[in-house]
Amino acid sequence: MSVFAKASASRSVRTLVTGVALIGVSALLLTGCSNGAATTPTDAATTTAASDFKPVASGARDLSLKIGTILPQSGGLAFLGPPEEAGVKLAVQDVNAAGLGIKVEAIYRDSGDTTTDTATTSVTDLLSQNVTAIVGAASSGVSKTVIDQITGAGVVQFSPANTSDAFTTYADQGLYWRTAPSDVLQGEVLGTQIADDGNATLGLIVLNDAYGTGLAKYVGDAFTKSGGKVVATALFNEGDPSFSAQIAEVTAAAPDAIALITFDQAKVIVPDLVATGFPGKQLYFVDGNLSDYSTTFAPGLVEGAKGTLPGLDTASLGDFTDRLLTVDPTLTDYSYAAESYDAVVLIALAAYAGNDVSGTSIASYLRQVSGGTGDGTKATDFKSAAADLKAGKQVNYDGFSGPITFDENGDPTGATIGIYQFGADNMYKRIN
Repeated sequence: MSVFAKASASRSVRTLVTGVALIGVSALLLTGCSNGAATTPTDAATTTAASDFKPVASGARDLSLKIGTILPQSGGLAFLGPPEEAGVKLAVQDVNAAGLGIKVEAIYRDSGDTTTDTATTSVTDLLSQNVTAIVGAASSGVSKTVIDQITGAGVVQFSPANTSDAFTTYADQGLYWRTAPSDVLQGEVLGTQIADDGNATLGLIVLNDAYGTGLAKYVGDAFTKSGGKVVATALFNEGDPSFSAQIAEVTAAAPDAIALITFDQAKVIVPDLVATGFPGKQLYFVDGNLSDYSTTFAPGLVEGAKGTLPGLDTASLGDFTDRLLTVDPTLTDYSYAAESYDAVVLIALAAYAGNDVSGTSIASYLRQVSGGTGDGTKATDFKSAAADLKAGKQVNYDGFSGPITFDENGDPTGATIGIYQFGADNMYKRIN
């Protein structure tokens, strides 16, 4: 059973996980931005009886699991591609090194962004190679363009970074899963943080897609509940060459703070925005654009600016980041690497539990191996979890991205949302 700690509303998505905070979705929705402590949730996702477990398959394992990835090698989220692919590669290595009767082969393809049909082409290629699970996309907008193609083929789609709330109730035949939390959570944290920083008015510059508009809504809702007022929201489309109209619209409202709900368009928007006289320290970033700008912006351009990012701080991940560097020595950003790693491990554990690598069988065990249908034996690595499964035990995998614990919709029931701040070098560090 998942146990969620109580948290103050001003940080209502922070609870203990190796010194970092975590809270359940139900508690978040109950408390909003009130001043009281969060109520510990008792939702069905975390209290299902152990009798609801599917039996773990008996017998020897001799499984060949072929997965594909559609992660961003190009497009507006290309900076997320390297850490995500590194997470996948490291997980594949660990599963194969366990020597427990399952071998994983990964085929890496580009997702591009919504200005191209790269994802569709990649998915078509992967399906032709008979993969039974696909990790990706990172962009919620891109995933919406291929989810029917993937799940319609009976293949698991597992995103390490999709946060749009639209996927929670999507008709995906039980085949869509994610290790990233819904934007309800990140929006709550960021909107509350902006208000906590003393800002009374807020402007937003927002990517007009499932990710951007959804996250902007929850940021605005949380900010308003905290007593603030959203005075301007300017939308732009993927591929737009200029953002001068959006900048003019938002700055005309003279907000105290501006939140940028974008991907790498921030590289263009931020310098142009600061050039109008708006202070860089009053900008707020999100997971889609919280990046290392040390070689992109003039020194100090965004010093003091803050942002949010789901997942545990790299400082709390032990040697995980060091091991990622053995896979890709060029890594400078680790965003969603842990979520990508855990996606592969969970897929492999689900295949192992059912002794079946088909997409439908994997999907039927994913919630179970995450601990979402009962207690199970706690495991923090593939080898020990698979050994328990082989012995006929139920398992509850908690990975580098934290306790996942899927609900019936394939969403994690808890999340860690970090608050980061940029220094004079335009690099960000966790402050809460």
